[in-house]
Amino acid sequence: MSSIKSVDRQAPVQGALVIHPDRDGRGAARGADARLEEACGLAFALDLDVREGLVVALRRLVPATLFGKGKVEEIGHLVEAREADVVVVDDTLTPVQQRNLEKAWKAKVIDRTGLILEIFARRARTREGRLQVELARLTYERSRLVRTWTHLERQRGGFGVMGGPGETQIETDRRLLAEKIGKLKRELAEVRRTRTLQRSARKRVPYPVVALVGYTNAGKSTLFNRLTQSEVLAEDMLFATLDPTLRALKLPDGRPAILSDTVGFISDLPHELVEAFRATLEEVREADVVLHVRDIASEETDAQAQDVRAVLKRLDVDMEERRILEVWNKIDLAPQDLRETLAGDARRAHPRAMLVSAATGEGCAELLQAVAGLVDEVPPVEVRTPAGEGAAVAWLYRNGRVLEREACEDGGQRLAVSLTAQALGQFEQLFPSAVVRGA
Repeated sequence: MSSIKSVDRQAPVQGALVIHPDRDGRGAARGADARLEEACGLAFALDLDVREGLVVALRRLVPATLFGKGKVEEIGHLVEAREADVVVVDDTLTPVQQRNLEKAWKAKVIDRTGLILEIFARRARTREGRLQVELARLTYERSRLVRTWTHLERQRGGFGVMGGPGETQIETDRRLLAEKIGKLKRELAEVRRTRTLQRSARKRVPYPVVALVGYTNAGKSTLFNRLTQSEVLAEDMLFATLDPTLRALKLPDGRPAILSDTVGFISDLPHELVEAFRATLEEVREADVVLHVRDIASEETDAQAQDVRAVLKRLDVDMEERRILEVWNKIDLAPQDLRETLAGDARRAHPRAMLVSAATGEGCAELLQAVAGLVDEVPPVEVRTPAGEGAAVAWLYRNGRVLEREACEDGGQRLAVSLTAQALGQFEQLFPSAVVRGA
């Protein structure tokens, strides 16, 4: 058993007992105590009063209850002693296991998937976010339909005495769930169509897109606020923000970019949520630069990074071919001797890493310089503008990176400029009198 730190939050409604089943040979990249601490953090995020947390070794999996009979009884006594209303099991439970444990412990039982879904349901604010969470929840609940009712007799179908037996109550519930899921998928398809149109519109404006990804509570929203001078909710809490946010970002040379903040990842992220949030996370797939924000002060930073890469792989995002920049955040929390070691590790890291503190602003200027460098990793082109085309020169300064500029004898300008393919195409359409070479 391990003691759990109290958290200064609003008065919780329900007391909870958090259990992390330690499966043999599972989760070798992360210790059981760290997994338990994360599960308690999820419970705190749901405003539960965690009375106690414990790691339970699983030497043999029992199909009916997951735990052995003696351990179920032992935990039952602990639930009664701690007056817990909810038991959080940091693992995936089958519907039968969940029902049997609730009967044995006389308390509500929530597994890891249900816990994360509940947090997402509370935090989603936009229409798209609510639709995605509701779809994930209904998909999860569809597998929970087990025979727990006493009214499962068949309903009579048809009219009069000749009507045959109708569908059972559980069949009715499954049909209603399927209809709701179908309706939500149609609504989400419309939302995704709108998002695709918005993304296409952004592509016509040649601003590079920079996407933030990372483990939940790695400091993405704090960094987002620091870089864009915004006030997006940022708290020391798992899944403090869910809905994607886009803001203008000014690069060091004055050129604008778009910064996208996405939902945080977590180990064993439920499959239902990955599928539901696929449209939102497409922002990552379309981004010109991806910033992988890591909590470098955490002992679990390497394992968390592996979890993020695993989720991105499930989304078909190739981390090897993308312009990835790792952002080692919370450097202000690391002791001085460790910071020197981290600085050396960052220089040798692949992909490249930057040390920053989103809370104090340390390293953020250097980070923006690095982002600008990644955006500009395209061969420069030579542009000759005729005399009197000051608008074309101004456009190149706004939307590209001018490396050289000199006046020509005919009054025109010759510039060496780095442009994205999209920006170059738009420039040629807007200023057909200009001559572009080396594209």
